[in-house]
Amino acid sequence: MRRMRVDVQRVVDATPEKVYALLSDYRDGHLRILPGANFRDVALEAGGSGAGTILRYRSVAGRGERRYRMLVSEPEPGRVLRESSTTSSLVTTFTVSPVDGGKRSRVQISTEIDAYPGLLGLAQRALCPSAMRGIYRKELRLLATVMRQTTDDRPQTMRKLQT
Repeated sequence: MRRMRVDVQRVVDATPEKVYALLSDYRDGHLRILPGANFRDVALEAGGSGAGTILRYRSVAGRGERRYRMLVSEPEPGRVLRESSTTSSLVTTFTVSPVDGGKRSRVQISTEIDAYPGLLGLAQRALCPSAMRGIYRKELRLLATVMRQTTDDRPQTMRKLQT
């Protein structure tokens, strides 16, 4: 099988510690940056903070929809957070790096998945990467907004997590 990879990154006006804390908080923080049109029925099965967390959701892009069950690990605690599907080859990694002496953060979202074989895989490799990049750009814009709100001490919009 051919492996697909999609990478998107953005610099965010918040320290790496604050960004990582939000990303690793699956009870509240991480939910606030998920585009609702693309991540539906998000539910926490176990944990809720960093490694050992298990969550499930429906991923929607265009007319396609797929259910995922993800196990969270921390290959580099405080810097790298990884979500690995328990039912497919999908792996999404969040990497947080300091910028400007640690006053800001570069956040990279990378996803790897095995493409389907044959014509279906050809279509998948042609269409999915651009759709995924669009979703991740939305996610990073939401992250920047939430970090700005947190820094400004403005009221924050929260999404209720299903349990």
